[in-house]
Amino acid sequence: MITTKDLMMQFPDGTAIRYDDLCFEDGRSYALLGASGCGKSTLLNLLAGVLTPTSGAVEIDGQAASQWNQKEKDAFRIRRIGYVLQDFKLLEDMTVADNIGLLRLEGVDIGGMDALLDALGILKLKRRRVRRLSGGEKQRVAIARALIKKPSIILADEPTGSLNFETGDAVVRQLIENAAGGTLIAVTHDDRLAPRFDEVIDMNAIAHFDSGREAAANA
Repeated sequence: MITTKDLMMQFPDGTAIRYDDLCFEDGRSYALLGASGCGKSTLLNLLAGVLTPTSGAVEIDGQAASQWNQKEKDAFRIRRIGYVLQDFKLLEDMTVADNIGLLRLEGVDIGGMDALLDALGILKLKRRRVRRLSGGEKQRVAIARALIKKPSIILADEPTGSLNFETGDAVVRQLIENAAGGTLIAVTHDDRLAPRFDEVIDMNAIAHFDSGREAAANA
């Protein structure tokens, strides 16, 4: 279970985002729905330990995850979290298989890679260099890399952003299937995908923005 309490992130320009308290339960899937700039990606980065909140807390399975040092956060993310980033973070001159194979350096068993690539419709691209792939194909490689380690928490930032609706719908179903028993939190602006998830969170309702002056007064 992931919970947040009084979570606030302040940026160098003084702008701050305050989030209502949230609870993400094991075995459930969540869609964070809202327009660009409404705090969805920032929330994912706070949950993943990429960002440290200015105030408030993130707890995972009862542990104060936001208080861990960066080494502890990174180790937890490698071990427990599958993170699909918007910019993919793939090595362009390496093949699809080699990008996923790099996870062996982190102790990840990549057995079942072919089955996963096949389920995502990209098995035929296994030996192709990433720089030769389309944006949608790269997106599915990034998803495969996140899912191969069978994480208990899946965080996906616009996982269908470069895909048509039919392919995106299939990818969401694959994410939900792989998250069975764990927690899936996916950012999306496509409300057509919302019915696939157990719960939809309207980020416009739970994320509150302060200007630099307001943030300082409320700190």
